[in-house]
Amino acid sequence: MIQSEVRIKSFRSQPRHLRVSVMMKIEEKHAGNGSLVGKSQLPLGEKHQANDKPEANGKAQVSPKQEADGKGDTPRKSLNLYSWQEIQRHNQETDQWLVINRKVYDVTSWADRHPGGRRVLNHYAGEDATAQLVEDFQELRRTLEAMNMFSANLGFFSLHLIQILILEALAWLMLWHFGNGWPITICISFLLTISQAQSSFLQHDTGHLSIFKKSKWNHLMHRFVMCHLKGLSVKWWNHRHFQHHTKPNIYPKDPDIDVGPLFLVGDLQPIKYGKKKIKYIDYEKQHLYFYMVGLPLLMPVYFNLQSMQVMYLGRYWRDIVWVSSFYIRYFITFGPFYGIFGTVLLIYLVKFLESPWIACVTQMSHIPMKMSREENRDWLSTQVLATCNVEQSFFNDWFTGHLNFQIEHHLFPTMPRHNYQKVAPLVRSLCAKHGLQYVNKPILKAFGDIVRSLKKSAALWMDAYYET
Repeated sequence: MIQSEVRIKSFRSQPRHLRVSVMMKIEEKHAGNGSLVGKSQLPLGEKHQANDKPEANGKAQVSPKQEADGKGDTPRKSLNLYSWQEIQRHNQETDQWLVINRKVYDVTSWADRHPGGRRVLNHYAGEDATAQLVEDFQELRRTLEAMNMFSANLGFFSLHLIQILILEALAWLMLWHFGNGWPITICISFLLTISQAQSSFLQHDTGHLSIFKKSKWNHLMHRFVMCHLKGLSVKWWNHRHFQHHTKPNIYPKDPDIDVGPLFLVGDLQPIKYGKKKIKYIDYEKQHLYFYMVGLPLLMPVYFNLQSMQVMYLGRYWRDIVWVSSFYIRYFITFGPFYGIFGTVLLIYLVKFLESPWIACVTQMSHIPMKMSREENRDWLSTQVLATCNVEQSFFNDWFTGHLNFQIEHHLFPTMPRHNYQKVAPLVRSLCAKHGLQYVNKPILKAFGDIVRSLKKSAALWMDAYYET
């Protein structure tokens, strides 16, 4: 659990009412003064999880002021009350208040210690950060927990790791036996590309703490796979990916869609650039740039430079040491066959080949979906409207690392991916009941929708840019 020291305050909804809380149902009654009285309320000392993410636990420090603010049996009339207008003023990096389960938390001093970085909390500053799930979703999660859907099959993940290691060992054995001619170099490059892509999916599993029951083992495995097997920073990935899960397709809070000025995505960004007569490149042809620049350079250039920048500026020495071990391992393994310069070329050739694979898999489920500025939607709607699935098959599951079940992953990010197929019918039924579109498409259509979405965004830019 995340241990935090926060100052807790009660609040009243004025004039805007509270939404439904995550793990409990709030029955609101209007008192004579317009404040809200909850039917049930979690005490500070009770451990509480929402959206698979831990909240403040029982070890939080409680000051005498907090005792007067509602802990224990203090009468509710002694609670400090805050209006929504006042709460919403505390939305700066140096002054952050969050609303969680009908209580106001000042998390300013703790934000830097959040595992996903300061920006994750800052995205919710001045808002109700309680996961806004309907009662049916709450019941669904209880059902899935009873079905042990959050328990990992270690055999599944062991085979996945063995696959990665065998591919790397096979590449070295081919070089040792046949030499470093061009046909062998091309062959081992494809073997290493498959190994690297599958490593990307395995690090994603460990990053979401979905393999081991103890977080420390997931963190250790994450460093081994992400840093040692792939040569990328864990800190960089956590900082970027947690923001994406917090606010998917919400501009500019989701870094995965904040890709201007190279690409314009969604409906808002193209119109904004067009009205301001901004034309860094010819956006009419951005779908072609996606093929020529975006696909091949995402991994070897964009991700690598960002990872190195984060490690250097943040002085993340542990990541630097682990990532260094990736390059040392490659120089020891392939240096005798290609030399130092040739080994560096091999590393980036593999990243160049891996990049289109990862780019298509990660973008097919989000770029074609709804993008907007902050609308303060409930958790369930936010995740479902911003994601889509790709049809299930053995190949699709393997090729995408089960990210073809993107909706289930976003709703239950700590669930082991081998269980997504089992829970998908229940999620689909829940979406149908509440009028949410559950999108599931063939994989080739999903790839094509990326380009069609870029063309649509380009057309919106053109209309705004050439408007007189």
